[in-house]
Amino acid sequence: MSLTVLEILRRSTEFLEARGVESARLNAELILSHVLRQPRLRLYLEFDRVVGAPETAAVRDLVRRRGRREPLQHLTGTAAFLGHELRVGPEVLIPRPETERLAQLAIERLRRPDASATPRVLDFGTGSGCLAIAIAAAIPAAEVHALELSVPALDRARENARPLGTDRIAFHCGDGFAALPDGEGEPRRGFDLLVANPPYIPTADIGSLDPEVRDHEPRLALDGGPDGLSFFRRLAVEASHRMRRPGCLMLEFGDGQAAAVRELFTNTAWTVERVEKDLSGRDRILIVTPLPASRVPPGT
Repeated sequence: MSLTVLEILRRSTEFLEARGVESARLNAELILSHVLRQPRLRLYLEFDRVVGAPETAAVRDLVRRRGRREPLQHLTGTAAFLGHELRVGPEVLIPRPETERLAQLAIERLRRPDASATPRVLDFGTGSGCLAIAIAAAIPAAEVHALELSVPALDRARENARPLGTDRIAFHCGDGFAALPDGEGEPRRGFDLLVANPPYIPTADIGSLDPEVRDHEPRLALDGGPDGLSFFRRLAVEASHRMRRPGCLMLEFGDGQAAAVRELFTNTAWTVERVEKDLSGRDRILIVTPLPASRVPPGT
C-alpha cells in the first residue's frame, strides 16, 4: 500500500499515542525524517509525497520499536549536544538538556579573564563523552581528560571524539581517580576544572523510571546508591586532592538533592560558590571550589 507523508505521520502518531509515548507527533516526524534523510521541517512541504515501500517498512519497524518504549535516540543512533551530533546506544546515558547547561557553565568558566590560558580539565564519568567533547571543542587550548569505568561507554566516547582529532582528549578507563596515570594527583598536575554528571538516582527509585530510561539506559550511569548520593560523597572526599588552587568542581544532581549535596561539600574540603538552576527552574548544578590546602580539615 502506498502512503503519503501525511498519512504515515497520522498513523504513526495514533499508534504512539495509544502506547503512552509523550510527544507522539514529534516522535513520528523525527522517525520519518530520519528514514527519508531530510530535515523534519521539510516534511511540512511534502505532505502529499508518496513514500516508497522500503522506506514505509523502515518507518513501520522503528515506530513499533518506539511503541515498545525504546528511546528515540537509540532508533536514530544519535543525540544532539551543544551542536555536536553524538552516537549513542544502550551502553551510554543519552545526553540531556540539563547536562548541556553544565557544559555551558564550564565553558563560561574557562573563558573568564582570570582563567588559566592552558587549563587542565577532567570529565569524571564521561559516558558518551558529551561534556569532554563540548569543552575541548570550545576551548582549544584546554588539556581535557575523560574518565570512565565502562569499557563500552569509553569506546563510544572515543568514537564521538574522533572528529576533534585523536589527541584532543585523553581517555582513561577505570574506577575513579585511581585510573589516572601516576603523577596526576600532584598539585602541579592537578585540574583547574572538574565536571561530572554522576549517577544520582536512588536505587529503589530506578524501577519507577520511564521505560525508556529504566529498560534501555545503563544502570551503571543511573544508580547512585541507596539515597542517590554515593558518588557525591566520593567526590567530596577525593576530588579536592586532584584540584589546583584555585580550581572549580561542577556537578549535576537530581531533583530535591540540592541541600544534601551542598551539605556534603560544605562539610569537607570545599566552599560552595552557588547552585545553578536548569531550564525548568529547578536546582540542578552545584559549583564548588576547593579550600586552600592549609584549611583542609584533617582526614579529608
